[in-house]
Amino acid sequence: MASEGLWSSPASLRLVLLLLGPGLAAGASKDLVCEPITVPMCRGIGYNLTYMPNQFNHDTQEEVGLEVHQFWPLVRIRCSPDLLFFLCSMYTPICLPDYRKPLPPCRSVCERAKRGCSPLMSQYGFEWPERMSCERLPRLGDEVLCMDQNSSETTTPAPPFPKPTPKGRTRPPSPPQCDRECRCRDPLVPIKRESHALYGRVRTGPLLNCALPCRLPYLSADERAFTSFWVGLWSVLCFVSTSATVATFLIDMERFQYPERPIIFLAACYLFVSLGYIVRLVAGHEQVACGDSGPGGDRTHILYDTTGPALCTLVFLLVYFFGMASSIWWVVLSFTWFLAAGMKWGSEAIAGYSQYFHLAAWLIPSVKTIVVLALSSVDGDPVAGICYVGNQSLENLRGFVLAPLVVYLFTGSLFLLAGFVSLFRIRSIIKQGGTKTDKLERLMIRIGLFTVLYTVPAAVVVACLVYEQHQRPGWERALTCHCLAERQRLGLGPDYAVFMLKYFMCLVVGITSGVWVWSGKTLESWRRFAARCCPCWPHKATAPPSMYSEASTALTGHTGSGLTTGIYHKSAPSHI
Repeated sequence: MASEGLWSSPASLRLVLLLLGPGLAAGASKDLVCEPITVPMCRGIGYNLTYMPNQFNHDTQEEVGLEVHQFWPLVRIRCSPDLLFFLCSMYTPICLPDYRKPLPPCRSVCERAKRGCSPLMSQYGFEWPERMSCERLPRLGDEVLCMDQNSSETTTPAPPFPKPTPKGRTRPPSPPQCDRECRCRDPLVPIKRESHALYGRVRTGPLLNCALPCRLPYLSADERAFTSFWVGLWSVLCFVSTSATVATFLIDMERFQYPERPIIFLAACYLFVSLGYIVRLVAGHEQVACGDSGPGGDRTHILYDTTGPALCTLVFLLVYFFGMASSIWWVVLSFTWFLAAGMKWGSEAIAGYSQYFHLAAWLIPSVKTIVVLALSSVDGDPVAGICYVGNQSLENLRGFVLAPLVVYLFTGSLFLLAGFVSLFRIRSIIKQGGTKTDKLERLMIRIGLFTVLYTVPAAVVVACLVYEQHQRPGWERALTCHCLAERQRLGLGPDYAVFMLKYFMCLVVGITSGVWVWSGKTLESWRRFAARCCPCWPHKATAPPSMYSEASTALTGHTGSGLTTGIYHKSAPSHI
C-alpha cells in the first residue's frame, strides 16, 4: 500500500535524515529490531514495522493486542479521529530501519485524542490513563523528534519529522478544524473536580460534567445588550402600570366590587413579577443567575439545581410565585364573571366566597414554590439572567411551568366562554323587553377587550415554552458536537426573536391590566383623594355608580344594599 511505502522506503528516509542533519544517523543505536505489525487494530495505520519491547514493557505483540483492544469501543465510535493513530504509536511504536531511536507521538496528537474521548470516558466512570499522560510527550518542533498526524479526514498520516524551517522563525498555527466530535468545547465550562457540587449532575447534550456558560453562547454582544434593554424596558413599564392600578384600588376600594376585583389582585401579582426583573436589572446578569466554575476558576457557568444564592432565590420567588398566582387570579376572574353573567349572582353573593378565592390563589402557588425549593430545582436563565425553574431541566419545565399554565389558561377560557354565551342571551332578552342595553354592551366590550389582552399573551407564552422544550436538546447537542462555523452555516440554535417575544408577553399583561381603570372615574377617584389630603383642593359632587354596578343591577336585580326588582326575579344564593 502507498502509505506503507512512504515509511518503508529507505531512499525517502535518507532524504529526511539528510535534511534534518548529517549527525542524526550517526547517533542512532542498533538496539531496536524491526518486526511486522501483527496487532489487528494497528494494521494499515500508516506504517508496517514496529519493535518490542515497547515503552509499556510488552515483550510480544500478543500482549499488546490483549491490552490495546480494550480501547476498541472508543475507536469504533470515533470519539476522536486521532485516537487510533495515538494508541498504535504508543503500543506499537514505529520502527524505521535507518533510524532506530524511539519515535513517540507528539503531544498535540495526545491532546486531540484526550480532548475528544476523555469526556465520554468520564461519563462512564473512567479516567484518561496516567501512563498515557500528554505531558510526558515531546512537542512538535522540540529537539526530541516525534510523530504527528494530518488532522484532515484522510487516513494517511503525515511524515513523523517536522519540515525544516528557517532559523528564528516558527511555524504558523494550523486553523481550527471543524469537526463533529462531541466535546465540552469553549465556551462551555467543564466540571473537572469531583469536589465540585455539580460533578456528576450536569449534562449538556450527550456530555456529562459539561455546564452551559453564564450567557447563552448563540447570542452576539449586541443581542445580549438588547436583551437587557428589552427586559428592563417592559419590566419598568409593567411596574408603573400595575402600581397605578393598585394605587387606584387602595384610594377607592368601594369602586371595585366582584366580579371585577380579581383584576386588582392580578395587577398586584404582576407588580411583584416586574420587581423580580427589576432586581435582575439592578444587580446584573452574573450576580443573579451565574455561579463560579470552582475555586480559582476564572469562568462562570449558569446556576443549576440550587436554592441560592440569596439574589437568585429572591428573583425566583418574585417571578415564579407571583407569576403562578396571577394565572390563578385569572381563573378566579373568569369564574366570577361566569357566576355574575351565567348564574346571575350579585356582587355581595360572590364576595361571600372571596376567602376561598384567596385560599386557592395563594395556597397553590405556595405549595409549588416550596416543592421547587425543596427539590433544589431553581436554575438560571442564560438569556434573561433571572432565576426560574425549568431553564436547564425539561422535566421541571414541563411539570412546574408548562403544564400548570396550560391548565389555568384552558380552565379560565372555558369559564369566559360560558359567561359570554350567557351575556349574549341576556342581551337578547333585554332587547326583546324594549330596555336599552348600552351599559351592558359597554361592559361586554370591556370584558372582551381584557380577555383578549390576557389570553393572547398567555397563549403566546405557552407556545414559546413548547417551542423551547421541543428544540432545547438539539441546541445543546449543537453546542457540544458542532463547531461555531458549522452552527452558523446550518442555523443550529434558538430563534432570538422567540425569546424576546416570550419576555415581552410575560410582562405585557401587567401593563394592560390597567385597561380596566383607564376611565374618567379613575381621574375622579384621584381628585377626591387629593381633596381629602389637601383641604384647599376644589370639591365636586360624588361620582355615579360604576359601569359594572349599573349593568349588574340590570342583569340580576341586585344593588349594593340588597335585592331589588329587576328583569330576573331570582335572588342570588348564599351558597354555591
